[in-house]
Amino acid sequence: MDKIENIDIATALKVLPELIELLRDSVDSGASIGFWSPLQYETAFGYWQDIIKELEKGYRSLLVGYSHGKVVASAQLSFISKQNGSHRVELQKLMVHTKYRGLGYGRDILTASEAEAKTRECRLLFLDTRKGDAAEQLYIKQGYTCAGVIPQYIVEADGTFTDTVIYYKLL
Repeated sequence: MDKIENIDIATALKVLPELIELLRDSVDSGASIGFWSPLQYETAFGYWQDIIKELEKGYRSLLVGYSHGKVVASAQLSFISKQNGSHRVELQKLMVHTKYRGLGYGRDILTASEAEAKTRECRLLFLDTRKGDAAEQLYIKQGYTCAGVIPQYIVEADGTFTDTVIYYKLL
């Protein structure tokens, strides 16, 4: 990846079409990140509009990875606004475009997310992922600990239920 940056609202608006494409590619290739495939353009657009609004509040960071000037990866950090939770942050929606998977971009955006969390003085990063997904191996290799499994957490498009796994890492 050429660079990873924590983008502001203006940059998010500038790369919005690429963020929409990244989200649609991720969902349509089977990622369990809150949406069913096929992900409609309007749904993806609305999602990113909501995220951009949250950037304004300061409780969310959006990290974007570029290769040759094109958005190929992203991750979000959702910071806790409560006094007793200011030391922890949730990693959300780590995505790598299918054309760039297997090249270390997932590891790179995860590492950049951890570094960003540390700049905000967070000591605990947590996340969830669908049980059995390839992402589990990424988190384990990067030193995350399994806190447990929540059964039937995700309802799939076909009506079946899937478990989710909670991971954490002390930074």
